[in-house]
Amino acid sequence: MAGADRLDVHDAPGPLSRRLSALRRTASESEPTLEVFFASLTVVLGILIIRFPADVPFALLFPVVVIAGLLLVPRRLVRIYVVVAVVLALWGPRSNLGLLRFALVFVAICVVMVMMVLAARSRARVGTRGFGGDRMFADLRDRIASVGRMPALPEGWTAVSCVLSAHGERFSGDFVVAHLSPSRHRLEVVLVDVSGKGTGAGTRSLLLSGALGALLGAVPSADFLRAANEYLVRQEWEEGFATAVHLDIDLRTGEYSVANAGHPSPARYVNGRARWSLLEGGRGPLLGVVPGAAFPRQSGRLERGDALLFYSDGVIESRGRDLEDGIDRMLGVAAMAVLGSGDVAREVCESARSGEDDDRAALAVRRL
Repeated sequence: MAGADRLDVHDAPGPLSRRLSALRRTASESEPTLEVFFASLTVVLGILIIRFPADVPFALLFPVVVIAGLLLVPRRLVRIYVVVAVVLALWGPRSNLGLLRFALVFVAICVVMVMMVLAARSRARVGTRGFGGDRMFADLRDRIASVGRMPALPEGWTAVSCVLSAHGERFSGDFVVAHLSPSRHRLEVVLVDVSGKGTGAGTRSLLLSGALGALLGAVPSADFLRAANEYLVRQEWEEGFATAVHLDIDLRTGEYSVANAGHPSPARYVNGRARWSLLEGGRGPLLGVVPGAAFPRQSGRLERGDALLFYSDGVIESRGRDLEDGIDRMLGVAAMAVLGSGDVAREVCESARSGEDDDRAALAVRRL
């Protein structure tokens, strides 16, 4: 299985902060020059459009409107659009267009300008312009997602994970964070389901996955969910809760402990009986709801051929179906995957009855 370098989340804010500062500094230094350029270009094109309406089309101003909207902050952008509006008013009587056609042009340019002002305001909140903000957040998303890739485990162990977002969106409210100790003897993994789904939950999951990545391996496993809960309580998000299940396993002995924060019960596969069963113990409250909450742990031992399966509620829930039916169906798919030496996590995610209506995540660890 392909490994991945673990992202040190303590280091992540540094480069990100420096990148934001550089973007803001560069933008603020060039804004006056850009405004003068777009104003001059608009005036020159406006004169040509007004003087030669039959030869110079008004449509030449549309690229100016769009590009200025991508590069200028709202207050400077509005001044450019005022010049565009003046050109439009002076061009109208000379355009020889009928009232209806002129009204359509007027509405079209106004719609584009309003949309670009709204987009500029959105970028101004972040401090970026153009497509720099999109690239920055894509980079942040990819870096944080890297902590969820299963590391290459010692011989005799396999671990697979799968996260599928609702409607194929790039951001998901479900995520996995994994950490293999430097000695390669201990694996810690947490599977989290943030309230909501798709892009709305994805923005919160980005922040939370970075925080949990910093905690994983840095605090004792017995304190992990408690620390995660206190962190989430401090955020005071309107939709501030999440469910999580945390696994700590010794890869030398197969001994493990699991703690559950309002998450669906994990399942254990016993090779000697060739069946899956749910682990009902070790359950605590949702993360971010009860300050100072305790999260009991349950322990066990994986023998050769045994496995553990963790999953989010999107894997087992579906409209009009009983939850027990969803669990039975998932365990049936997992049993077939184990017998066929398949990817248990991906197969249970892809077989979920909720389909693309919900985020789905699964994680499977097996001792060979």
